Amino acid sequence: MKDLFVYILTNERRTTLYIGVTNNLEGRLWQHRNREGSRFTRQYNLTVLIYYETYPDPLSAIAREKQLKGWKRERKESLIATLNPDWEDLGAKLFAEEPLVKPRDPSTPLHSAQDDSKGAAEKSW
Repeated sequence: MKDLFVYILTNERRTTLYIGVTNNLEGRLWQHRNREGSRFTRQYNLTVLIYYETYPDPLSAIAREKQLKGWKRERKESLIATLNPDWEDLGAKLFAEEPLVKPRDPSTPLHSAQDDSKGAAEKSW
C-alpha cells in the first residue's frame, strides 16, 4: 500500500494554516496551487507546503489529521518548526519547483483564518 501524507499549507503571508491528508502529495499540492483544492484553500490562497508527515495506512493518517486540527495555533507552529523553522516552501525542494514565495519574516504577526473572516465582516464595501 502507498504511504499517505498529512500536510500543512499556508499562504504567502503565512497567516492561515490548512491541514489535509492525501496519498499523492505532489498531485494534491498541484491541485491547491491551481485552485482545484478545497474552497477554504482557494479562499485563503493556501498554496505553500510547510509541513508533512507520512503514514502507512488511512486510519492512522486520518487520526493524525484530526489530532492536528484540534491543536491550538501555537502548538501547530511548534510542530512546523521541528521540520521547517523558516516556513520555507517545501514543495520547491520536494518536487524541484521554484518556490512560490520567500520564507516568512519572523517579525510578521500571525493570526488565524477566524481573524481574516472577522476583518472581512467588519469592512464595508
